[in-house]
Formats: sequence, C-alpha cells, structure tokens
Amino acid sequence: MMLPLMALAATLTAGDTSGVFILHKIGNPIGKETWHIAGGPGAPQRLSTEFSFNDRGTTVTLRSTLDYDASGRPSHFALGGQTSRMSTVSLEVTLFGDSARIREDSTTTIVLAKNAFPARGYAPMAIQQAFMREWQRRGRPARFQLVPEATLEITSRGTDTIHVADRSLILQRYSVAGLIWGRETLWLDARGDLIAVATVDAEFDPVQAVKEGLESAAGTFVKLAAADAIAALSGSSGRSRHADTLLAIVGGTLIDGTGAAPIPDAAVVVAGTKIIAVGRRADIQIPRGARMVNATGATIMPGLWEMHAHYAQVEWGPIYLASGVTTARDVGNQFEFLLGAREVLNSGKGIGPRLLAAGIIDGDGQFGIGLARAGTPAQGVEWVRRYHEAGFEQIKVYSSITDSVLRAITAEAHALGMTVTGHIPRGMNAYQGIGAGMDQVNHISFIQQMMRDRSDTMPLTMDMPEAQKAIAFLVENHTVVDPTIALYELNAHPADQPVSAFEPGVDKVAPELRQSLTHTGAAPADTAKRRAQFELQLQVIGALHKAGVPIVAGTDLTVPGYSLHREIELYVKAGFTPMEAIQAATLVPARAMGLEKESGTLQPGMRADILVVNGNPLERISDTRNVRFVIAGGRYFEPAPLWKSVGFTP
Repeated sequence: MMLPLMALAATLTAGDTSGVFILHKIGNPIGKETWHIAGGPGAPQRLSTEFSFNDRGTTVTLRSTLDYDASGRPSHFALGGQTSRMSTVSLEVTLFGDSARIREDSTTTIVLAKNAFPARGYAPMAIQQAFMREWQRRGRPARFQLVPEATLEITSRGTDTIHVADRSLILQRYSVAGLIWGRETLWLDARGDLIAVATVDAEFDPVQAVKEGLESAAGTFVKLAAADAIAALSGSSGRSRHADTLLAIVGGTLIDGTGAAPIPDAAVVVAGTKIIAVGRRADIQIPRGARMVNATGATIMPGLWEMHAHYAQVEWGPIYLASGVTTARDVGNQFEFLLGAREVLNSGKGIGPRLLAAGIIDGDGQFGIGLARAGTPAQGVEWVRRYHEAGFEQIKVYSSITDSVLRAITAEAHALGMTVTGHIPRGMNAYQGIGAGMDQVNHISFIQQMMRDRSDTMPLTMDMPEAQKAIAFLVENHTVVDPTIALYELNAHPADQPVSAFEPGVDKVAPELRQSLTHTGAAPADTAKRRAQFELQLQVIGALHKAGVPIVAGTDLTVPGYSLHREIELYVKAGFTPMEAIQAATLVPARAMGLEKESGTLQPGMRADILVVNGNPLERISDTRNVRFVIAGGRYFEPAPLWKSVGFTP
C-alpha cells in the first residue's frame, strides 16, 4: 500500500537535499560523489548524482538520475559509466504501474516490479540513501526488492557513537546483503541521511564513502565494519563439520603432489589436523574406529593454494573451500580486517582456508593505493616492521615505490626473515626490481616487458636474445612468478564474446556479481592486439616453466573460486603437464612460502589439506573443478552448501 502523497514526498527530502561523499579505497581518499535533489513535495523530483574517483591513474566516473512523480513514486532511473577501472554499466529503468521496462546496453525487457525500488550496485551512494529511506518508510521489511534483479536483506546492527572534532554523532549501523556480493555496512543519522558506507567495488577492493566534513572518522568506520564482518565470520563456523578424530579416505586414485606416479585404490588416514598414513589401501592399516569415506571413482590430491588473493570479504572463505582451496595468500588488503580475518580462519573458528599475508606498501604519489605509503626509506622500514610485528609472512611492494625505498624495504624484510613480492614499480624494469631485492613478481606482464629492448620493433619470440637473457636472470635469482593469466584472459576476450565461452563458472556466480564480470573485455578495435598479447603471455609462461622458473597459481580475484581452475588449465595450454599444473597450485607455492615441510603434498605428518575431485585431472585438467569434498586443516566440507551460502549456484 502506498502512503499519502506528503508522506512519500517527505521521504526523499527528509534530510539534506544535496551533499558530497568523499570516496576512499583501502582507506585512502580517491574522489567524491556529489548529489542534489530538484523539486519538492507535491511535485516531481529528481535526484542527480555525479560519482568520480581516480584509481591508480585511471579515472572512474558514474552518473545517475532517479525521478519521482508527483505522488512520490519512483518513475525512472538511469545509471551510466564505469563501476571500476575494468567494468562499465549502461542501465535505464522505467517504472509504470506494477511493471518496469529495463534497458541494459541495447537490450530491453519488461518485468513485474511489484513496487520494487530501482537501484543497482554499490554506487552511487545517494541512491543507497534513497532506498534506505524507502525501506524505513515501508516499515523495514525483512526483504526489500530492487529492480532489475536484487533482493536486499537489511539488518540493524546496533548504535555507534562517532567522535569528530568537538562533535559526537549517534548513528545507526546497518548490514545490507544483496546489493553487492556479500554484505556491506552503512550508517544513518536520525534524519535518515547516509553518513558512511563500507563496501567493495566492482574489482572487489574495499571502498568507503564518508559524508563530507566527517572524513577524519573514516578509519573509525573501517574498524567498525571490519569488526562486524569478523563477528559474522566467527559465527559462520556452525555451517562447517569437523572431521572425526580419525578419518580414512579410501578407494580413490591418489596424486600425492610430489610428482610420483598415481596410486589406484589408495587410502589417506587423517588424525585431527594431520595426515598419519598414505598409500595403497591394501598396505594401509586403517585404525579401528576411523570414519570411512568412500572415494571410489574420484581423485585424492592436495588442497589447492591461491597465491594472489585479496580477501576483502568474509564470503571469500566459503568460495575458496568450495573450489578446493585450502591455503590462500592475501597480497593487499585493509590491515584491520585482514588481521581479524586471519586470526579467525587460522584458529579454525570460521569458514575458509588458512590465510597467509603479504603486507602491501606503496609510494606516496598520485598513483599510489591504500594507506601504507612510503615516500622515504625510513617510512618503508617502519611499515616492514609493523607488518612483521603483526605476523605477516611477506611484504608486497606496489607500483609507486622508488628505487631507494624498495632497497630499504627488501633489506629490512630479509633481515627479519620475510620475503618480498609485488609489482615492478613504475620507471623500473624487472631486472632492477629483482636486483633491488624482490624475491617474487606478481603478474606475467612485468616479465614480458623485461624480455625486449624498447627500441626493438620486431615481434617478441622466446628465442630472441633478450628473452633468453631475461629467463636466465630469473633462473639465476630463483625468482618466483605468479602470472595471474586467467585475469589477462578475462580482460583480453572480445567484449561481445560471453565470458562463459571460456569460463563456465561465471554462470554460477551470485547475481550481484554477474553484471560486473560479464561487462568486461576488449573493445572491437583492440581485440586483435589484446588477444595477441594474451597468446604471447602464454608463451612466456611456458618458456619460464621449461627453464625452471617457479610458477605459482593465483588469480587476482577474477571469477571467484572458478578462475584458479582456469589458471591451471591455461598452464597446461602453455606447455605444463597436468601434474606440473597441479603442482603449481600445491607443492610449488608451498616451497615459495617455505612451508613445503607441512603442506603442498599428501604425506604422513603433513597438514590435512585434502581435495577429492570426481574424474582424473591427469587426463583432463578441468576435472579439478569437480569437487566432491575438501578437508582443510582436518575439517570436512562439501561444496554445495558452501556455494549456496554465498549466493552461488552449486
């Protein structure tokens, strides 16, 4: 039932009629959103927004209008522009009666709206303010429908007092599920004005918006949101099932990860968190009282490693486990959230893989990211020590670090027993970055760039002297590379080609994710060039592997869960054997992190991280996708409930 005219009109203008949100990424201010309302009660009104930020040198802009008719009913919504550096949106919703006409890109559909509110995605923030006011006006229903496709679950999470200068603000905190993949946290004042939002953008990076004038409280909002998410993660352990004290997996074919030949009709016995016996079932004495799990027709192999994670949401935990990942290395995140999430996960109190951490440090220029900035060697050393004290295993350097700062960071990290991974900073090449002390390199593009003289216009081939010189240098320095080639494939595919043509997992992701993932790829004019670059990158990976350069599998997000399988499928395409591709996601990353004596293979005494898949990955590497169950640190999980818990289709 619609409320009277004046009550509806007052909903849109109950508080401010214009405003500015300051936008932050990983805690650092990067832009702003301005908004204003034209018109007044009893007349048509329009909410207009302009959203813009600069992310590592790329400007992202998004504009919207939301029209209300004279009765206070939303009548038209238009959203256009970019939702991240790599994704776009073009959406128009016209509401009439109980239906809505939706035009997305060039496609028009008509759906039954049933008084749904027009909105999509984490931005603009003023649209979030509008639907929160409408939700309150409707009596705070348990489920609140958006058009085109989202259903929100909005939960009050309590009251927070925020101190800003000489003021104390009493704000109501809410958790919103269904707008983005996972949950976001937002705060409203007593008038219903939106004060702050802690969310993630279309690249899965943490984003915060704070009402102008309150920016000094941004860190407080980040900590409150992190604490709320970690509490939810701690409470999620009820969805898991601990393995029995004794568990025997029997009947499957064993790939132990060492490179040894497969063992048919094998047995793996787990006691608590450790493997106590591995081998042919006929040779293994199964302890009395062990719970038997039949793996006939399946393959038993080590749990997978994800070596390029950004664990910014608690929802990543179920996704990783459902896809067979039992260890993930986070290479850049918000400090407070990562610390809390790691403590919960590694203590076995939450749902997710064991989490390793590389603390990110960037320079203080305009292209920097995050709050951990080092413009001087002393600042770099200070950040290394802070990360070390917090128990981080690595340091990740980013693109704006200078040579002197990089050398100070690597020297301090090595002195403290840490290794250094990351991007090759701007103005440097991989020779210089590795020469300055980097142990590992993220992304294959940095290796590709070091393989040619910039003055050479000839197409790069792996037999060129510069390519051979680069490979020899990497071998000599024992440099570890995580290529993230599945990400390059996603960005290089023609924009008019469905992502599902090469990554079928995209059809199973949560609806909130699908739009940003499917609106990616190269424009027609760039398709041939981007595809040629991608094919060359595959050749580079193959050449590195053949020469003995350690390659570790990581995805940098991409299609959550599924892209790690695509990563190792592409390694096979690059020339790896299926066994070698599996080792790139098991034994090789364990070695790279100095943990090969406790993880990465299935042997007595090793951590009980076990993946059981239907089929035979040594014949069809894609069979790693067919997860039957996974054991992570001795805990048993089946994939379907995990997929469903985060809105994916099993």
